[in-house]
Amino acid sequence: MRPLLPRRCRRGGPGGILTYSADRLWEEVVYVAYYLHWSADSVLDLEHPARQRVIEEIGRINKKISAADGQNE
Repeated sequence: MRPLLPRRCRRGGPGGILTYSADRLWEEVVYVAYYLHWSADSVLDLEHPARQRVIEEIGRINKKISAADGQNE
């Protein structure tokens, strides 16, 4: 039997299941849908790690565009 972690070290609910806030999920859906013109259903069909990767890549692209725009002024 595994020893229990001290209460301050435990995360998530019973069984180690982490919940994901509905507000946060919708922020991600809208962000991806806006930039890639995907439907909400298409974004929701992505597994969480894939959706996070898409969000990171959109952020990188936006930073590059912003940096280029700053150089052209």
